[in-house]
Amino acid sequence: MDGIKLMHTRMSELERLLGAGDRAVAESRKTFVPAWRRVTRGEPRWHAALAVTIAIVLQGPLPDRLVLFRPTWLLPALEGALLIMLVALDQYRVDTESKLVRMLGLTAAGILSVANGWSAVHLVIELVQSTMGDSAGPLLTSGAVIWLTNVIVFALWYWDFDRGGPAARAHATHQCPDFMFPQMTSPDLAPKDWEPMFPDYAYLAFTNATAFSPTDVMPMSRWAKAAMAVQSMVSIVVVALVVARAVNILK
Repeated sequence: MDGIKLMHTRMSELERLLGAGDRAVAESRKTFVPAWRRVTRGEPRWHAALAVTIAIVLQGPLPDRLVLFRPTWLLPALEGALLIMLVALDQYRVDTESKLVRMLGLTAAGILSVANGWSAVHLVIELVQSTMGDSAGPLLTSGAVIWLTNVIVFALWYWDFDRGGPAARAHATHQCPDFMFPQMTSPDLAPKDWEPMFPDYAYLAFTNATAFSPTDVMPMSRWAKAAMAVQSMVSIVVVALVVARAVNILK
């Protein structure tokens, strides 16, 4: 009988300890606020600056007839000047809620978008009219440049507009996300200081351009869904027409 009483006592103590542990875990989850929902230092500027630099360099291999401005060096020079101004005004971390800085960032993304859209439209026109010539190499190069620039451009748009932009995200101005990353739905599986940065938006733009649909990141707002739809449409048209024409030339 003493043994049974002792066993019951130990089981009661074990249940008490387990209950206390569960309550502690529940309380810690209640008080835990993920980094993307609280004020942080802001992300490094160099991620986005590197992407813009790559987009500027990519315009070099494009034929003159696919370039928006003449002379051909004018557009890269303008984009480079905007990038230098951005870095000078908001150097290492993107944490300054400045209208000037935001306007310069949106202007740089807008110029890249217009220039790449111009190139894509004229490439499609030449493919449809069969005026690209009989060489598959320049055609594939132009298509790859436009496709990759399209990925960078939309990564910039996603990064610039999700929850008000990088500076607004650093200040936790907007709580409702435009893009739902896996780390947001499962914070237990992510580092406590995780928050979306430009590489995450670049990955989103890349997967959307290759899968032509959302993969692990879900668009939540209407503008995000519309932007992803436009990017997928541009990627489908460029890839389908360029590959089809190149295969036809190679035959």
